[in-house]
Amino acid sequence: MKSIALCLGALLLSACAQMQPAPESTQTVKVTPLGSHDGEFCPLDRAMVFEDPDGTRILYDAGRTVRGPADPRLGKIDAVLLSHVHGDHLGDLIQPSANAGACPKPDFSVNVAPNSNTVNISLGKQAPMIVGGEMGSFLAAKVKTLGGDPGKLVRLVRFGAQTMVGKVMVAAVPAVHSNGLPPVFLPPEQARLFDAAGLTAYVGEPGGFVLRFSNGLTAYLSGDTGITAEQDLVVRGHYKANLVVMNVGGFPFTTGPAESAYVVNELVRPNSVIVSHANEPATVGGKVAPNSKTAAFQKAAKMPVHVPLSGRTMQFDGTGRCVSGC
Repeated sequence: MKSIALCLGALLLSACAQMQPAPESTQTVKVTPLGSHDGEFCPLDRAMVFEDPDGTRILYDAGRTVRGPADPRLGKIDAVLLSHVHGDHLGDLIQPSANAGACPKPDFSVNVAPNSNTVNISLGKQAPMIVGGEMGSFLAAKVKTLGGDPGKLVRLVRFGAQTMVGKVMVAAVPAVHSNGLPPVFLPPEQARLFDAAGLTAYVGEPGGFVLRFSNGLTAYLSGDTGITAEQDLVVRGHYKANLVVMNVGGFPFTTGPAESAYVVNELVRPNSVIVSHANEPATVGGKVAPNSKTAAFQKAAKMPVHVPLSGRTMQFDGTGRCVSGC
């Protein structure tokens, strides 16, 4: 009888253990904004590096504020995400040095077209560009012309598809925006024709991304988007994103503070938001300007909104909550 009682006790303990929730990972994802001015959030700041606990580092929308592949802030890069090909994301110009110009008006005097900052970084770091739409074939041609391997450095991931970078899952999601390629990225003879007609080149749809990290964090990177049904059905419903990087720049390009607040409050409903693409000098001395669009978005959002101060690393746990640097 004693042995039976011991067995029953062991079975009960085992059952109770199985009923307990799995302990949350204490590992964090590091998010480091790479803006134009240290410690500030300036008008053309787009770029961020996401680092998984396994060491995988992914650059999102290099734009104009990353100073090419030699920028010491980059370090190792395993993949480069590009939401669309407008100059402030693909990168037509870059700064000549750290903090060049002033936050309200950065000095972007170094021309990196027609190659682009994104392609130069991909080549320099030998890191694949992950893109959707028809951007893949355009970028593959660029890479081949510059002596790189398109098969290694260009990875097409259209809406509904996903890929792995280390232990990080990268999925493509829709964005409602334009995606015309500025003529400055075309060969001179083609650029003259497009310029004269006031046209841009077709490279397919713009996009956003969902990243799922090894600690469970699932981040939605909005790109430049308006309000979409997929933010509810796909980003929240399917991927269950718990962190959002949300554009708030407003008229005339993207969602403004009120629209962006609707996206995060009613559609995606994450635990935290990192504000992005404000198109304004959002901070002064590292503090949010009280009459800024960034401040209006912070006030309207129902969850914590974190400001991406350039060079300041934020750390997020698997639930999407900031545990350091915010």
